[in-house]
Amino acid sequence: MLNIGDFASHGRVSVRMLHHYDAIGLLRPARVDPATGYRFYEAGQLARLNRVIALKELGFTLQQVRTVLDERPEAVELRGMLRLRRAQLAEAIAADERRLARVEARLRTIESEGNMSQHDVVVKPVPSVRVAQLSGVAAGYAPEDITPVVGPLFDELCRRLAEAGIEEVGPSVARYEDSPERDGSVVVVAAVQVAPSVRGGRDDFEVVDLAPIEEAVTIVHRGSMEDALGSFQALARFIEENGYRTAGYARERYLECPDDVSGWVVELQEPVTRR
Repeated sequence: MLNIGDFASHGRVSVRMLHHYDAIGLLRPARVDPATGYRFYEAGQLARLNRVIALKELGFTLQQVRTVLDERPEAVELRGMLRLRRAQLAEAIAADERRLARVEARLRTIESEGNMSQHDVVVKPVPSVRVAQLSGVAAGYAPEDITPVVGPLFDELCRRLAEAGIEEVGPSVARYEDSPERDGSVVVVAAVQVAPSVRGGRDDFEVVDLAPIEEAVTIVHRGSMEDALGSFQALARFIEENGYRTAGYARERYLECPDDVSGWVVELQEPVTRR
């Protein structure tokens, strides 16, 4: 048998923790000396200690740990439970990281307020181009709603174009429309410019002539689209200060999209009319 100090050392836990586990009946010593009160453990009890620590580290309360272990799950079943809990924690961490990235992007926008000159904004018409496109629906217009939809749409569209032997001949465009469901959701359209000779009537994607914009307020955003809020808000200030009103969602025309998103160059094109 191992005394409590040796057992704690082999289990990589503190003696105090073993005292607590004993007190709540989670891991009792194999023997307690009646004269001295010293606790002794069997090496085989390390298996239960390993399970206790693993479950605890994965977020289970000690009461939940005790319930699980008292039911004596098979090793395969226990591994399945741990993998499921691990996946849940990993998703929670990823969600927190995405939330932190959005907060940091908002802070960068706040810090850059007033630094963007109106000379960066250009008013111009946007001509019609022929595009192949796929559409999907996002829960809203916030970045956390749009990003998980627009990226996979472009990936799938490019895959289908490659299978069809159709080449991209100009910058891709993302555009947005209010959903007919009127529930706050947004229709997301991923479009790739193709040659005028490409015809419609396909089942795997649409081929359409993207409607021209008679007058668009535009700005070139450089960097990740996660940081585009400041550019969008610069458009809003220009529109208000120059007698325009918005006539729909801004299009995103992807001029350069290297693997490193910090090197992206995207023209934002917001349709406007005069007040």
